[in-house]
Amino acid sequence: QVQLVESGGGLVQAGGSLRLSCAASGRTFSSSPMGWFRQPPGKEREFVAAISRAGGGTVYADSVKGRFTISRDNAENTVYLQMDSLKVEDTAVYYCASRRGLYYPRMVAEYDYWGQGTQVTVSP
Repeated sequence: QVQLVESGGGLVQAGGSLRLSCAASGRTFSSSPMGWFRQPPGKEREFVAAISRAGGGTVYADSVKGRFTISRDNAENTVYLQMDSLKVEDTAVYYCASRRGLYYPRMVAEYDYWGQGTQVTVSP
């Protein structure tokens, strides 16, 4: 069983930055592709970014490309999401997720374990 705990959310003005962290339990972190997703108010959960097991491969949603950076520290069992140039439309609950296997896809259904989420609110 994998447990994921997100932290780092909060209230920030548009144009500001936040860094989200996701701490994972268990011995399988380094063999697990990881993803960040978000759920805006009243909308479905959507893909934000994903990273390969060793961290050499990343993929981003078009809406965050160039502004967000996903990274991981396998020694610390932690995955990060650096969010810069935040916009009001980035407001959402942000979730990290892990999966078994090799690939790091964009689909919610492809991930096996989820954190409880952390709220990010961007004010005008």
